[in-house]
Amino acid sequence: MTQRMTGRIVLTLMGVVFSTAAAMAQAPAAPAPQALTYEMAVQVIDAAEAEARKNKWNVTIVVTDAAGMPVVLRRLTGASPRSYDIAMRKAATVVAAKMTTAEYGAQVKAKTVTEVPNGITFAGGVPIMSGTELIGAVGTSGVTAAQDEIISRAGATVIK
Repeated sequence: MTQRMTGRIVLTLMGVVFSTAAAMAQAPAAPAPQALTYEMAVQVIDAAEAEARKNKWNVTIVVTDAAGMPVVLRRLTGASPRSYDIAMRKAATVVAAKMTTAEYGAQVKAKTVTEVPNGITFAGGVPIMSGTELIGAVGTSGVTAAQDEIISRAGATVIK
């Protein structure tokens, strides 16, 4: 191969690379999934706390991001110290299973889902969704499982 042919091949390849890069730069990027911000988490926990206070339920509420990391936590006066661990485990179960803890519990019982280590199989953990994207979770503990779920749903539903 001559030096002249090698030069043409290199120039052609460089043209392809630059053309591809230019086309990629002009293509509209897919919108990034909405991450749970601190401000959104505060809206969620405020709504959940309002529901708990309306019913005079002393609970612990935790809001996590999609990775299961706590963003905000509130332990209302009179909530059991143990409720913290259960609320955290409910939120972690939601993130791992991508469903409410009540749904997860039913699927564990039916043996249709892989068990989450230390997963909670009763109500009170609810996903926070942005459209069809899971962006976080709410876990509540301190009253009955059904009441915990009412509180968590009140919080999660403020995000659309």
